[in-house]
Amino acid sequence: MKQLKTQDAVGQVLCHDITQIIRGVTKDAVFRKGHVITPEDIPVLLSVGKDYVYIWENDDRVLHENEAAEILLGICQGENMSATLPKEGKIELIADVDGLLLVDVERLRKVNSLGEMMIATRFSGFPVRKGDRLGGMRVIPLAIEKVKMQRAVAVAGEGPLLRLAPIRGKKYGLIVTGNEVFHGRIQDTFTPVIQEKLGEYGGEMMGRAVLGDDHRAITETAWDMFSVGAEIVLCTGGMSVDPDDKTPLAIKNCGARVVSYGSPVLPGAMFMLAYLPDGRPICGLPGCVMYAKRTIFDLVLPRLLADVPVTPEWIAGLGHGGLCLNCDLCIYPNCGFGKGI
Repeated sequence: MKQLKTQDAVGQVLCHDITQIIRGVTKDAVFRKGHVITPEDIPVLLSVGKDYVYIWENDDRVLHENEAAEILLGICQGENMSATLPKEGKIELIADVDGLLLVDVERLRKVNSLGEMMIATRFSGFPVRKGDRLGGMRVIPLAIEKVKMQRAVAVAGEGPLLRLAPIRGKKYGLIVTGNEVFHGRIQDTFTPVIQEKLGEYGGEMMGRAVLGDDHRAITETAWDMFSVGAEIVLCTGGMSVDPDDKTPLAIKNCGARVVSYGSPVLPGAMFMLAYLPDGRPICGLPGCVMYAKRTIFDLVLPRLLADVPVTPEWIAGLGHGGLCLNCDLCIYPNCGFGKGI
């Protein structure tokens, strides 16, 4: 591209969008890339501070910012997301479904380390709604050498940097444990909490049982729920190390593979997760899930509903960022809880 004095640019083709910013009124392009400048455009260009404009000149060695942004889009875009048209050199990705956003953070860092280009995303591992923005990308200059974009493609490697795993509301069974609830000494306040949290994602409670501290009964009931179609079974209470807390033993006796008993998250240290051989999860929820605004369960649940495997390594990594501050005004997930890198 070459620079021309605005008054001398009539008949030339703009190589970038010209943006007008009026505080509280607008921030948009008054002229788009490819616009042929007319005499009537000169006062408008001067009014937005453009004493000089950049005119596109064909050069096989460089790419326009919009073309470069399209390359970054190809690096990033996975299934279940769509892209906006380039605007002022920027493209954004939008969620086509409710889902769990997963970002390859290491490869993202490598691309952003190249310079003269940027990709910004939401935090990996958090749920998004259809229509939410997932990320944006652009190059910094108005034009960039092709070889630099080729380098970005090579550094990014195979597969998109962003993945959106659809979240599906599942049928779940709920087992409320504890002699104090079973014998009616206290009211069950756990069930409404679980219904609210699963309901946010369209979950359906297909069975509920209230049991005492009897590990055999808990195991048998869990199997009964799975046998009639439960996709997840949640066991509440009885998760501490007291001798009469039988839920962990009951979960183990289901023949499930235990991923973790305990997590580096507060609230939620006594959380338990296991998978049946067919991949269906069974969880032991500590008492904090009943009264705390956000816990380990809020971090794990979207993964379970999106069929994204929860591993011991992932749970161990939650320690960095795993301390909830229990703020008076909860703004999760727009906070640091669960966002350790």
